Amino acid sequence: MLILIGCEYSGRVREAFRRRGHDAFSCDLVESADDSPFHIVGDVREVARSRQWDMGIFHPPCTYLSRAGARWLYPGGELDLVRYEKLLEAKSLFDNLLDLDIPRIAVENPTPFKIAELPPPTQVIQPFQFGDPYTKRTLLWLNGLDPLIPTKQVEPVGSWLPSNATGFRKGQKSQKGASPAGDYSLTFQGIANAMAEQWG
Repeated sequence: MLILIGCEYSGRVREAFRRRGHDAFSCDLVESADDSPFHIVGDVREVARSRQWDMGIFHPPCTYLSRAGARWLYPGGELDLVRYEKLLEAKSLFDNLLDLDIPRIAVENPTPFKIAELPPPTQVIQPFQFGDPYTKRTLLWLNGLDPLIPTKQVEPVGSWLPSNATGFRKGQKSQKGASPAGDYSLTFQGIANAMAEQWG
């Protein structure tokens, strides 16, 4: 299959599909972390419309959509209108990706703000259901694809990233220590493998 992995620079999902013989490409606004020739730099919406893709798996930025950013959207209890405009832009990208003319689509994101009014997700998964021993609630919106079946249930050792609102105050620690924000959004290898095995 010809597969587009949108908003991915790590190549983790792309390579999981390529190992299974699929013609998979990643796409992001930045260069790939692995210098792959199978990575496209550009607007994922334009790339998605440029070819007849068989499948699209998209990880749109969650910075402004995620409920984890509540303290920044409502500083002092008041709505930050500049940040709200960015939320609406992020919602537009999310909606555009979910509505693309591709027969099999998955869009992945964490729990969003209610104010974003995203549609109900198809499925909620956790890394510990796929062999990575952490909690990180991940939502999937699926068109033309079946929900993922957990592959290896393990006992979680903790949260991958503490809650922005209360986690650090409660003494929760990140499982990765100090790290660029983008690293926290990487797809877990167990989930990437399950996508390739079950959807490929």
